[in-house]
Amino acid sequence: MGLTIAQKIIKNHLISGEMKAGSEIALRIDQTLTQDATGTMAYLQFEAMGTERVKTELSVAYIDHNTLQAGFENADDHRYIQTVTKKHGIRFSRPGNGICHQVHLERFGVPGKTLIGSDSHTPTAGGIGMLGMGAGGLDVAVAMGGGAYYITMPKIIKINLTGVLPPYVGAKDIILEVLRMLGVKGGVGSVVEYCGEGVKTLSVPQRATITNMGAELGATSSLFPSDEVTRAFLRAEEREADFTPLAPDDDAVYDAEYTIDLSSLEPLAACPHSPDNVKPVAELEGMKIDQVCIGSCTNSSMLDMLTVAAMLKGKTVHPDVSLSISPGSKQVYTMLAECGALADLIAAGARILECACGPCIGMGFSPKSAGISLRTFNRNFEARSGTADAGVYLVSPETAAASAIAGVMTDPRKSGDALDIKIPEHFKINDNLIEMPASPEDAGAVTVERGPNIKPIPVGKAPEADLETTLILKVGDNITTDHIMPAGTKILPYRSNVPKLSEFCFTVCDKEFPERAKKMGGGIIVGGSNYGQGSSREHAALVPLYLGIKAVVAKSFARIHVANLINFGIVPMTFENPEDYDKLKEGAKLTIKGFADAVAGADKLYLECECGCKIPLKLDLTARQRAILSAGGMLNFTKNNG
Repeated sequence: MGLTIAQKIIKNHLISGEMKAGSEIALRIDQTLTQDATGTMAYLQFEAMGTERVKTELSVAYIDHNTLQAGFENADDHRYIQTVTKKHGIRFSRPGNGICHQVHLERFGVPGKTLIGSDSHTPTAGGIGMLGMGAGGLDVAVAMGGGAYYITMPKIIKINLTGVLPPYVGAKDIILEVLRMLGVKGGVGSVVEYCGEGVKTLSVPQRATITNMGAELGATSSLFPSDEVTRAFLRAEEREADFTPLAPDDDAVYDAEYTIDLSSLEPLAACPHSPDNVKPVAELEGMKIDQVCIGSCTNSSMLDMLTVAAMLKGKTVHPDVSLSISPGSKQVYTMLAECGALADLIAAGARILECACGPCIGMGFSPKSAGISLRTFNRNFEARSGTADAGVYLVSPETAAASAIAGVMTDPRKSGDALDIKIPEHFKINDNLIEMPASPEDAGAVTVERGPNIKPIPVGKAPEADLETTLILKVGDNITTDHIMPAGTKILPYRSNVPKLSEFCFTVCDKEFPERAKKMGGGIIVGGSNYGQGSSREHAALVPLYLGIKAVVAKSFARIHVANLINFGIVPMTFENPEDYDKLKEGAKLTIKGFADAVAGADKLYLECECGCKIPLKLDLTARQRAILSAGGMLNFTKNNG
């Protein structure tokens, strides 16, 4: 039986475990990346492990999230990351060099290699046939130290692409169609592979848009083949030597298969407040809009920018619309300036932001009260934009540009003749904003600078013999990491200061939660299905740990978040009978007898409530995860095991 692309890469990197869907496997990691919203913690954890030199083939630290320096906090974090990476053998991408996923695709991604990053959109690298996976910062720190990365062996979903995209229909519309088909839970426990004749019609930037938003499916990763299109992209980046052909075997077997006819697609939009709430733009046409944001790691490539510039050339953004454009990298920004496209964007009235995540992570450009914002981003979770009552729609660059001109949601197919956008055959190569680390001989002379905003990492404790606690918070389905630990201009500067960050924990759901948790000394959280979906931010586990959360009981968990809970010693449990969720009331006194013993070795345990009910819970854990939880988290486990 033949192998899929993912199975080939996994087989070549397998350290332990069996390539059987659902079983735990350990992978050798070739490359890592971090960004500054998660990087400070990742490097504090790397230092705590005592490893002097990074052991991966390549590790890169990017500054792209917390670039709005309204106080000293972000600048201090940046200097810490700059100095700690210089000391330990990690490359440093300076502020202004670009968004981590765009730059990594351009300069470092290699087909057939493995990459984990402390950002959930690391699967963007799948656009060139690299197995990229989002992970918590602690998992990235372990990989940098030479440790394995543990995942559940994924199922493989095949999406067969046929036909050719019609004019003004983009790659964003393909992934929105996949989200409409499968939903935000449809990729959980799976890698999505794109195959078929339609793949050959898509450029690497288009492929990367699709693999980027595979994170919104809950997928472990997404992959395209490495083919002649990939070779041409790497040649344009002067990296043709990194090319390796990679395709599934003809007799590869998939766990599920779907087909999308690209020729039949139309412009789509994800409506508030979920990426899978997808409708045709034609059904929304005429809706008044207030803001358009073009950029993010999803749609900020040279192809995207040239498309938007061509549509805006000679026109003016509607007076009721504020348009922001964020090029994805210095490379893209420079080439836009040199070819004149940047002048077209500026002349049309676009506000050009720096090469960073910016509005996508809530760092500026928030919509007005109850405003309607069209964004080429990957998430439209409630309040993520920085405006709690805003309506955010996810659209393609083509739809965004057409709507910015019209002032209302507009089908871009009405924009006239088809555009003829050509990707340059050669990109401008200038890596002057990527700092190389000190040599091993010179590393000892490097002083790591730590600002006053950087506080110690909370460390978990071993489970109590019998857990007697309180249901401190009950939430519903699809709770995101933005609900648990919001981002934005007011909060992101405290990413390295967990005590301060705790003041914002779960305030999107319950403004009183932080104070109640501190007063009660913590407790248990109960959630619905897909608890913890969204970003890889481990702060969504770290901060609850600091507030005394001992365990989370949910109907189901998102992959990265459950790994982060385990890493920090918070026990994740699921309901054996999902309907038991309705029996539990916030504030109830709860008991789990034999809690520590159950964590160490039982598959089932019972939650006893003061109301008299006895609820069976499941512990779906591997022996390794049980050992980590029994030690009180990964840091303790690592220290205990040398």
